[in-house]
This record gives sequence, structure tokens and C-alpha cells, in this order.
Amino acid sequence: MKYMMLINSGATDENGGAAECGVEDWMAYDKAVRDAGILVSGESLADLVTATKVQVAADGERTVTDGPFAETREVLGGFYVIDVPDLDAALDWAARCPGARGSGSVVVRPVADFGA
Repeated sequence: MKYMMLINSGATDENGGAAECGVEDWMAYDKAVRDAGILVSGESLADLVTATKVQVAADGERTVTDGPFAETREVLGGFYVIDVPDLDAALDWAARCPGARGSGSVVVRPVADFGA
């Protein structure tokens, strides 16, 4: 079953990265996910200041706002989609993720399969 792991960083360093882990930690985790053969996709997101929000009103008028949008304690930093047998396996991989350390968190959600 496919699960998306949404990686949220609570504290960031001066470069916008997760404060509780380094590049080496992410490289090792990424290698482990790939070597296990469970990686479907995954990406790190660019800095929050590069975000753009689009809203469409009931009359169809579009509003575009450059980010960041609100003060928040967590920032979505990236994601992995993994294909594992069950939720327990997905939670095990989430617990190993460097993004789950300290002030960070990893939200695990099943990917909907509308073809089933």
C-alpha cells in the first residue's frame, strides 16, 4: 500500500533546513529508502518565501499571494511516497526519518486508490 509521509520542520537553521539533523542524515535516510525498494517518489521543497498561494472566489475571481502566508511553528519541508505492506511499516519508516526528530514531525497518510 502507498503512504505519503509529509515532513514538517519545527525549528530551522540559518539555511532553512531542519535544525535537528544535517545533510548527511538525509542522504543516509534517502539511501535506505531507495535500497529497501519502497520509494515511489519524494522531494524536498524550496524555501517558504518562494511559495505562491492561489484562491478562487465564488465569482471566479482569482487572487494570487506571494508567501510566506502566516506565522506558523511548522513548515512543510518535503515528502516521500513509499510503498509498504501496511501502516505499521509506514510508521516504522516515518520514525526513522530525520524529519521526525526534535521539533519536527512526519505525518503519514495513505494514498487514495480510486481504481480499486
